[in-house]
Amino acid sequence: MAKGIKLILILFLISLSSAKVTVSKHDKLEWMNMDELNVKKKSESKPVLIDLYTNWCYWCKVMDKKTYNNSKVVSYISEHFYPVKFDAESKEVIKWKNIDYNYNETYKVNDFTLYITNGQPGFPTTVIVPDEKSDPIAIAGFLEPKELEPILKYFGEGAYKKQDYSTFKSTFKTTW
Repeated sequence: MAKGIKLILILFLISLSSAKVTVSKHDKLEWMNMDELNVKKKSESKPVLIDLYTNWCYWCKVMDKKTYNNSKVVSYISEHFYPVKFDAESKEVIKWKNIDYNYNETYKVNDFTLYITNGQPGFPTTVIVPDEKSDPIAIAGFLEPKELEPILKYFGEGAYKKQDYSTFKSTFKTTW
């Protein structure tokens, strides 16, 4: 009897060690840079979500860990947005809508940062660009998943084309 249990246990352990682990493509956000975005958005039209951060920003790191690692946030952004991670202090030349943005010595940030935040940079900032014709919409500060959910769904599902955000939010039920 003991040999039978031992054999079953060994076979079970062998089957576990040989089992393939399947990982969903939505387990982690696949952030892209601006160059990758410029190529991707030519093939399919989706809203753009830009995570504007700096390396020294504590709340940026918390948002990465707590919000951008939340499985529901990851899944939704992956499906409905082009996610871009952008270092506000980047010294690279950024091309956006045929304009080159350079590092600004006076403000110690890239001019693209000033453009997408309407001249009011703060970190972290979540920037949504709903479509090619829209201006960037900057939402400054740390956002919990439940705070980010209505924003994502407002733009990700195209509600912004039909109603203003306050009307949308007044009937929205958070599920995250």
